[in-house]
Amino acid sequence: MNKKIFTLPIISALTIFLTKIVSAHCPLCTIGAGAAAGAAVWLGVSKVAVALFIGAFAMSMGIWFSKIIKKQYISFQKPLIVAIVFLTTLLPLLPLFTAIGPLYIPFIGDYGTTYAVNYSIATGLLGGLVVISSPMLSKKLTKLRKGKMIAYQGITITLLTLIMIGGLIQILI
Repeated sequence: MNKKIFTLPIISALTIFLTKIVSAHCPLCTIGAGAAAGAAVWLGVSKVAVALFIGAFAMSMGIWFSKIIKKQYISFQKPLIVAIVFLTTLLPLLPLFTAIGPLYIPFIGDYGTTYAVNYSIATGLLGGLVVISSPMLSKKLTKLRKGKMIAYQGITITLLTLIMIGGLIQILI
């Protein structure tokens, strides 16, 4: 038998079980957000709601990639990496998920003003905001529970929040 067939699983298992540090924004979070977006498309969810999950996926990827480079080479390196990954993930996908609609602002002018707004960009940014704010919500929940955490609390909060907001968007738009 070939020794490579047995060596790879052993090295993989050792790597998994001997890893000491785990990041809050890990591949599991990233894959969860991406899988949710893929499932939403498959189920026929509106483009605006799908853009919410794409934004969450892009932000999660940005946070994850910003933690790869350990040494700081330039000022604001991590936020810059997050922004670049977020934009290079979200913007190329916009032609597929663009949904433009009206935004009526009644208090501007005598009769109000209507603007054309790209709902996909707005919900993509909202999805990114959910991913950024989820660790803060997780800390508050842990504090409310007197230091006790729920299993997979961070990803649960993120996905449930995205599902609730996505459901509201699907109903309202």
